[in-house]
Amino acid sequence: MVFGLLIFHSCTKATDLTTVPKVDINRYLGQWHEIARFPNRFEKGLECVTANYSLKKNGKIEVLNKGFRSNDPSKAETAKGSAWVPDKNFPGRLKVTFFWPFAGNYYIIALDENYRYALVGDPSREYLWILAREKELDETIYQHLVDIARQNGFDPNKLEKIAQDCKQ
Repeated sequence: MVFGLLIFHSCTKATDLTTVPKVDINRYLGQWHEIARFPNRFEKGLECVTANYSLKKNGKIEVLNKGFRSNDPSKAETAKGSAWVPDKNFPGRLKVTFFWPFAGNYYIIALDENYRYALVGDPSREYLWILAREKELDETIYQHLVDIARQNGFDPNKLEKIAQDCKQ
């Protein structure tokens, strides 16, 4: 998930996107499973995708994404990056970089109060992810997140569910 995260779209002009008003970064840390995403070139052919977030000594967030090719599930592909909140007034708007100095948007649009699932996107409406702590997400919750995406100008027909049943 978010392997080359929006790096080339961080400068595009887009309609603003409302994010969650509060994020406890310490609760957001840990492993997330990619339940669904908009197709993108940097995750093409990847399944069983996870993102692990951990706190660095400098206060930034280390990002470690991992996924497996559907045609070779024995070999993991990883991408390591860094994330931060550039404006404390907007804690749901993070920047992520995998290739400095290019950084992309990581906007938390919806977040469960218990940090069990999240909806993450970009103001360009070209990128969208549904993330969960578990490998599966209840269909009612999934549809709720799809509705939030639609209300925020995303085309939910572009969402593709991601397999989480690899034998690694």
